Amino acid sequence: MNLFVSFMRTVVPIVAGLVLTLLVRIGVTFDSTAVASVVTAVLTGAYYTLFRLLETLALKIRNRPLATIAGILLGWATPPDYPDPAAA
Repeated sequence: MNLFVSFMRTVVPIVAGLVLTLLVRIGVTFDSTAVASVVTAVLTGAYYTLFRLLETLALKIRNRPLATIAGILLGWATPPDYPDPAAA
């Protein structure tokens, strides 16, 4: 299950970056696919960073509903739980 959670938390921000890029592209003409790729990467990184920081902050201040919303926007309601290799 943790692998699926990690996958979803990676794919959802990528898709969100793509959607945001397409929205920005409306009315904006890109002359090169390289520029579009950079915009996609920047928007994807910004999206992931914003909601991951919001989720972390919400968990620190014990605001579970906000953490859940941020998690859902990352693809899964809770962060993945990785086992501690030292404990094994």
